[in-house]
This record gives sequence, C-alpha cells and structure tokens, in this order.
Amino acid sequence: MAPGIDINDEMKQNGDMKTQDYGTSISSKWELLAKVITYALDIHAAQTRKGAETPYIGHLLGVASLVLEHGGDEQQAMAGMLHDAIEDCGGEQEEIIATRFGARVAAIVRGCTDADTTPKPPWRARKDAYIAHLELAVPDIWLVSCADKLYNARAILTDLQTHGLAVFDRFTAGREGTLWYYGALADTFCRLFPCALSRELAETVQRINDHIVKLAP
Repeated sequence: MAPGIDINDEMKQNGDMKTQDYGTSISSKWELLAKVITYALDIHAAQTRKGAETPYIGHLLGVASLVLEHGGDEQQAMAGMLHDAIEDCGGEQEEIIATRFGARVAAIVRGCTDADTTPKPPWRARKDAYIAHLELAVPDIWLVSCADKLYNARAILTDLQTHGLAVFDRFTAGREGTLWYYGALADTFCRLFPCALSRELAETVQRINDHIVKLAP
C-alpha cells in the first residue's frame, strides 16, 4: 500500500469493498452483541484456558458461535459470551448483566452457573446439583449450556489426541470424574434437548471414550 493511502480508499479502488468503510458503524441488529463482546473481553481479559495459554475469550466466542450456528438469537448468543461471568467474576455480575443487557440474558447466564461462591462447593456435589438443575431449566439455558459443554468436549478430544491421557491431569476430578460428568451431561441433554447440538455432544463424548481405550494400558 502506498504511503498516505487509507486502507478503505485502497479497497474501494480495488473493488474489494462493496459497503461503507469498515469501523464506521455496527448494524443495529448486532449492536448489543458487540457491546457484550467488549464487556466480556474486559472482565475475562486476564484469563486463559485451563492447562493452556489460550486466551479464555476464545472459548466464549466459540460458545456464542455455536449458539448462533444452532439457531440461537442475539440474546442467546450474548448469554453465550457471558455464560461464565457469574461463576468466574463474581455474583455481582448477575445484576450488572441484567442492567446492561436485560433480564433474559442474565437469567440464561445464571442458569449456566454451577457456583458463585469462593471457595466453591465440593466438585461432585456441585456437578450433581447442576445436572439436577438442568431438569427444571428452560430451552434458553439448554441451548447455551449444551453449546458450552460441546465446546469443552471438543477441546478435551483434541487435547487427548495431541497430549494423551495427561490431559486429565488438569481437571479437578481427573479422568474418571471428567468422563462421568460429560457422559451424564450428554445423556441429560439428549433426553431433554434432542437436536444436532446434543447429538454432537454425545458423539464427541463417545469419541473421547473410544480414544481412551486405544491409549489406556
């Protein structure tokens, strides 16, 4: 690009830009989602994925993407971006989310939260309670929660294929507890929320188990 030429001007000259300049506005259709992404970037800025250096925001974007890919609306995608806000950033986030982004988004985020206290309750009791909670939840929550669990299951499978059984060292419950939890989640979602999303979760969990059989001594 020649000095002094704006990138947008050059794209127009090359015929690469069919609409208005990038960065000048956001469609009102996605304005709130854009604000949620900015907020999530702020509150989760210092976090990385468990056992990795991957920025945590990648997980949040991935969950929101899955929500949209499986028919979710803007508010459900917003909740996907914020689904860990209460659990990771404090119970006060529920009121902040409700005030800034609406009661529906806050309710979905609350429904995706398995603890908001420090220290958290014991792992198995917390996970048992979350699975029981799903029985009384609503489709808004099933969609976002299932997208979250599918994203996590995909990551476990990829890391298992790359790093072997050591991947389970990063989990509080180890291999046995992690496999129990994701198996129980897959069974619950397939029963309560039968759709392509829950089916893929079940298939991914099965692939994890199949790969462990190949690796286990």
